[in-house]
Amino acid sequence: MPISTIDPKQFRQALGAFTTGVTIVTTCGPDGLDYGLTANSFNSVSIDPPMVLWSINKDSSSASAFTQSSHFAVHILATDQEPLSNRFARSGTDKFVDLELQRGVKHVPLLDGCSARFQCKTAYQYEGGDHIILVGEVLAFDRFDKAPLVFQSGGYRRLVPPAPREEASVNYGENWLGFLLGRAYYQLQLPIRQHLRAQGMLEGDFELLGFLTFSEGRLLDELRALVEFTGKALDEERLESWLQEGLLCLQEGRVMFTDKGRQLAIQWLAQAKSAEIRALEALSLDESQQLKSLIERVIRQTGSELPPHWRKENIWRDNNLWQQTSAAQSAG
Repeated sequence: MPISTIDPKQFRQALGAFTTGVTIVTTCGPDGLDYGLTANSFNSVSIDPPMVLWSINKDSSSASAFTQSSHFAVHILATDQEPLSNRFARSGTDKFVDLELQRGVKHVPLLDGCSARFQCKTAYQYEGGDHIILVGEVLAFDRFDKAPLVFQSGGYRRLVPPAPREEASVNYGENWLGFLLGRAYYQLQLPIRQHLRAQGMLEGDFELLGFLTFSEGRLLDELRALVEFTGKALDEERLESWLQEGLLCLQEGRVMFTDKGRQLAIQWLAQAKSAEIRALEALSLDESQQLKSLIERVIRQTGSELPPHWRKENIWRDNNLWQQTSAAQSAG
């Protein structure tokens, strides 16, 4: 196929199918200023002698700084450095402001927190179409115990480790997704329920409290419909008891927390957050984020047949107690 018939946009999309790591390359330019950019064109060249390469667009504002400098550093980013990647992907800003830097060979700026880092002396430069390929001899390197950030099809990705062999052979019934999610849900909430029972609360109190934290302000019929979808019925006796105890009130027919009830709900949220932290202690931060992301995808996939009142946007009312509590913690 003649090169002239290749569509640049489609060619870029096809290249995006190749999964790469994400790097930030830095140098100290001939003018004494620091330069850096995000690149995923990094690759190894040789083990003996140790050599790596990367490429820079000829139109890049920092291209001359890298081609005229004798040394550069390549930082393989870790999964929590996506914001740093975005910062160095932008042009026209002081990318190094407020960053704690180390200095490497020839005063090259070195970034912290990455997965690996290579200090290089420029050995060769080659013309490569609209890019310049720089080959560096590795003079020093660091490797850190941090999972790398990944880029594929125009977006950041994170690596998911394979399940251990013993988990792959688990009986189908025990390994059914519904069973696993249900058991995780029950075990996550068990310490919260125990805490509430110690305060003299009943099972109906727990359900009511949980629903109102994200859906306060519902009309009674709306609240009944939400509870009924879980296969249960709203405990009208407990609702009436909460109204009489001054934990709830009705405002134009809508169920609202009183100040006393709101304080009880905030305690419940604190217990819920504590239970989540304990449950995720066995996972890394990246694994925790992956777990939540995958469960959200399952929810989206299975949510097309839900009745309107059970869709997320119709359950979680604006400015719900979860959001208010998170905002207060951030402000504090």
